[in-house]
Amino acid sequence: MSEDLLDATDHEIIALLRADARRTFADIAARVSLSTAAVKRRVDRLRRDGVITGFTVQVDHSKLGWSIEAFCQLRFFGSTKVDEIVETTTKIPEAQAVFTIAGDPDAVVWLRGRDMAHLQRTIDELRRSHNITSTRTLIVLDSWIRGQDGKL
Repeated sequence: MSEDLLDATDHEIIALLRADARRTFADIAARVSLSTAAVKRRVDRLRRDGVITGFTVQVDHSKLGWSIEAFCQLRFFGSTKVDEIVETTTKIPEAQAVFTIAGDPDAVVWLRGRDMAHLQRTIDELRRSHNITSTRTLIVLDSWIRGQDGKL
């Protein structure tokens, strides 16, 4: 679905659902000045057209004992295929996401760990991959994610 096919109300509905995926259609309807049925039709259309791909829960990982967060830039040998980059990084449970990118570095992996020692072991494990030529790790001090702060 093309961006120009979404109107301001669609964007507002998406923002409301990003802030709270459990929000009721009635609550959304009151906030966007539509009927509950009209909101349901719009959400159904956004799901059918692949704009909304799912609903999720936000987790405070520090309360689960995974308080360290980092991004690790990875450089691979030039002959490494993108599929191999993804496979190398996603096989470890500490990897939250991997982004293959153009330029230098070749990939950035988002990691979570219990503590600094756990993060170090994870990076060491990545470095043992024969395709990785170097790493650079950036420790997260704090974060903000659009739609997860309760604001539109």
